[in-house]
Amino acid sequence: MSAPTPDSPARQPVLVVDDEESLRHLLRVILERLGYEAVEAADGEAALAVLDARPDVHLVLCDIRMPRMDGLDFLRAVAGRPGLHVVMMSAYGTTDTAVKAMGLGADDYVSKPFRADEIRIVLDRIIERDRLADENRRLRESMRRRWDLEGFIGRSEAAREVMDLVRRVAAYPSTVLFTGESGTGKDLLARALHALSPRRDGPFVPVNCAAIPANLLESELFGHERGAFTGAHRARAGLFEQADGGTLLLDEIGDMPVGLQTRLLRVLEDGRVRRIGGEKDIAVDVRVVAATARDLDRAVREGGFREDLLYRLNVVHVRIPPLRERAEDIPLLAEELVGQAAARLGRPVHGIEPAAMEALLSYPWPGNVRQLENALERAVLVTPGPLVRRADLPPEVLGSPAGDAEPAEDAEEVLSIKVRTAELERELIAKALARTGGNRTRAARLLEISTKALAYKIRGYGLE
Repeated sequence: MSAPTPDSPARQPVLVVDDEESLRHLLRVILERLGYEAVEAADGEAALAVLDARPDVHLVLCDIRMPRMDGLDFLRAVAGRPGLHVVMMSAYGTTDTAVKAMGLGADDYVSKPFRADEIRIVLDRIIERDRLADENRRLRESMRRRWDLEGFIGRSEAAREVMDLVRRVAAYPSTVLFTGESGTGKDLLARALHALSPRRDGPFVPVNCAAIPANLLESELFGHERGAFTGAHRARAGLFEQADGGTLLLDEIGDMPVGLQTRLLRVLEDGRVRRIGGEKDIAVDVRVVAATARDLDRAVREGGFREDLLYRLNVVHVRIPPLRERAEDIPLLAEELVGQAAARLGRPVHGIEPAAMEALLSYPWPGNVRQLENALERAVLVTPGPLVRRADLPPEVLGSPAGDAEPAEDAEEVLSIKVRTAELERELIAKALARTGGNRTRAARLLEISTKALAYKIRGYGLE
């Protein structure tokens, strides 16, 4: 939004809402001298009709006391309209009235009688604020292009090194191995690698090797012919065939059974797969990308991973640093995640208070970006205002157990079923894992859910 000039070919419209014709005339004269176009309405209902007919109107001067629909009811009716700025006017102005109007969404407040300079100043202030917001938005978008790689966000040296390496190797067919703690963004970077590669128009097929039982993983990867085993009523193409011409992400490759690693190595070496029960090889053109949170060198020493497969996968190694090693990225990440959560949940939250940001920066984030995302989604759900407060963050982030958390004086009890259910679920999973010494199969039995569901929930709640 830019300030108008008297000779502007398309003057910016200002809607004047007042039941007194003489005041509307006075404001029309003032506005036209300032270079605006004056549009008039005698009450709130008429003003709503004007706004529906004139989507180019973004500035409103509105009286408070009017027949049919007064100024405060008009404010309630237009709440949430993007880009609309309302300045309230009243001859009966009190501090309480002004505070109430501002609480309902008014941008400013002027008392009658007013001078032409007052109108000019208040409109200039709104226009300048919009100009700065637009400039900041453009700057953020510009910086995001430098600091964002298909959702992986960071401006620290460590994050930029990772993104630069992915950009450099994307165009080549070499195998890439992503390593890093759970929640650091390995999946995001694998997708970014595919999106930047010549294979971008081909399929991107991810498979979590830890989430599929060992006896089914072979069939998932390589497919099977009809009758190959009990239940194989029809032939099925495996994920290698489905990824032909594209990229196959082998997530949690460190959990792949050793026996299956031999078959994978053979496919990587000759580019051909054979379905279970099949008699012929099938050529596939697939770029393989692997990811793991495990130390594969240690797994090789302990006999849990083939050394020759590691060499074949580790052509390009991309280590993704944990969030605690790139804490300077937290403000950028947090603002982006709050914006995403607010849009997804339909919540009017657009920022983070300094005290809350300080708490985010002080926490080590063992669950990395995934844990940060979950914490901020909770905060967006429970905060009563437009900014995430320190009191809205989970107790563990604030350094106190859930039972000992001191509620803030202005905090309201959280009644969200979604938030309370998630908190209870996370607590039960943590107790089951503690009782079973981390044995996921036994923990899943206690929780009466599948081990696959438990694996996803453990990752989602940052409990790894």
